[in-house]
Amino acid sequence: MRLVTILPSKGDPTDPVNQKVAVVLPSGRLVTLGMLAEKAPDKLAEEIDGLSLATVVGLDPSLKAVREALEQVGAEKLQQIGLDPAYILLGPPVPRPGKIIGVGYNYMEHLREQGLEKPARPTLFSMFANAVTGDGDPVRKPAGTHALDFEAELAVVVGRRASGVKESNALQHVAGFTVANDITARDWQGQARALGPGEKGDGQWLRAKGSDTFLPLGPGLTPAGELRDGSGLRIRSWLTRAADGAADGADAKPVLMQDSNTSDMIFGVAELIAIISREVTLEPGDIIVTGTPNGVGVFRDPPLFIEPGDVVRVEIDGIGSLTSPIADARGAVPQGSPAAAEIARRRPSATPVASVPH
Repeated sequence: MRLVTILPSKGDPTDPVNQKVAVVLPSGRLVTLGMLAEKAPDKLAEEIDGLSLATVVGLDPSLKAVREALEQVGAEKLQQIGLDPAYILLGPPVPRPGKIIGVGYNYMEHLREQGLEKPARPTLFSMFANAVTGDGDPVRKPAGTHALDFEAELAVVVGRRASGVKESNALQHVAGFTVANDITARDWQGQARALGPGEKGDGQWLRAKGSDTFLPLGPGLTPAGELRDGSGLRIRSWLTRAADGAADGADAKPVLMQDSNTSDMIFGVAELIAIISREVTLEPGDIIVTGTPNGVGVFRDPPLFIEPGDVVRVEIDGIGSLTSPIADARGAVPQGSPAAAEIARRRPSATPVASVPH
């Protein structure tokens, strides 16, 4: 099962009151939990329509009530009432996380490509909700960086409050998993391979990783119960470059950049939650971004950085695919570029999201 968060076409999209949680049917159509509660009131309470996605899964990790409601309504009726995703605006599964904790240097092959030793403890850093953006939304390249990079990552959504939890119990606090792209300005980060003559960079990660739109998430959340501890999942990224010279951006070919498995993580999901929650209390809706595998742009020979007009796609088996067109600081993309083609393809059609029932 995959769950998504629908945003309104009008009003504040960050206000949970305006958001709707929906189940993705096998056909791709969407059924909101409010619609399910209306069709199967003995299985789902009407109040579920006002809950966030992380809260829904946190209250019922197995989603037993949702599954029973789906079964009661039946596949044929669900298909009839399901919403066409072409007319729906999806946001990140958690549009405004309370906390976002990133993990650096957490894949062995990523360490090897840098010539680094295995760390004794995870490297943790913070990001804020301003960085979060959704599937298909442009990532804006700030004017001050010349070395923007991509990082395919598994993201963990917290479903239950976690404070001082043991590793053996840590997975009970996970609502589910989603796909992340941890965009990084390598020159700001201070990576030597991204710096020109005389440049030093910030040497700090907050601006390098936490600028506006630097953390695409989504499009959906797969409940934790379906993916156990999040290990054993193939994780990949592709880059479609505007500079490749295709006459039409829609005809440009994506090139595989990263191809790894979450089993290569040094610190697994349960261990990360246990370590973080010793001092930092995790709340429902918080996000842990668990690190990237090898193959990122800065450690290629020669280094490769993303530019306005490019498109990055990240995919994790069992969760889904996250696509990010790259724009300039104003949010504009070059005409005829892969990014322009992607934005045009994904733009919702005529029906406003505000008219979505429940």
